[in-house]
Amino acid sequence: MEEALDHEMARSALPPAPGADRYRSLDFADTAATLPAGQSYDLLAVPRTAMCWLAAHELTTPDIRLYELCARRMRTLRGHVRALFAAAVDGSAPPEESLRAVNEALTAVPSAPLLAWDEAHGMRRVQAHPTDQAVGHALATLAADAADLLAGPDAGLLAACASAPCDRFLLRTHGRRHWCSTRCGDRARAARAYARRNRAST
Repeated sequence: MEEALDHEMARSALPPAPGADRYRSLDFADTAATLPAGQSYDLLAVPRTAMCWLAAHELTTPDIRLYELCARRMRTLRGHVRALFAAAVDGSAPPEESLRAVNEALTAVPSAPLLAWDEAHGMRRVQAHPTDQAVGHALATLAADAADLLAGPDAGLLAACASAPCDRFLLRTHGRRHWCSTRCGDRARAARAYARRNRAST
């Protein structure tokens, strides 16, 4: 069942949007997308596909096992990153809770082993649970990447795909680029041509 889901999502997923090669947070925000005819995909829907995405983006190693709690943390942060990107595109004030969530992800990973005590071992220094630490580190990296994009020189290039119903983000690497993929661009051009034909025939 999981393998079938993996295959279906891989088949329907759009290629990375312009700018995703420079900002992993852009590709992270685009791990869920709405497609025509009510279709959609979510590359973080289950722990297995979320793990594959992290490994493909060199944010962890494939041998780390991911649990649903960690995949849910990824989906939650993605929602906040998307909210910040949408506010930047619209020129509106970003949601306070999204700013707070990204800042919490930035500062959540301890830089040193923590001090712990139990009766069996007494006082000792311990690292966080390996899986939780790996995901926390990945989320901190993605949060920092999103902050760099939103506050950096490329912030003005951030755009939303102009081909409805697609809801992905992209960097406008070319002045007239308004679409996240060739598929979306072709669909938008076909819709415009159809509208022109209808106007001409009336």
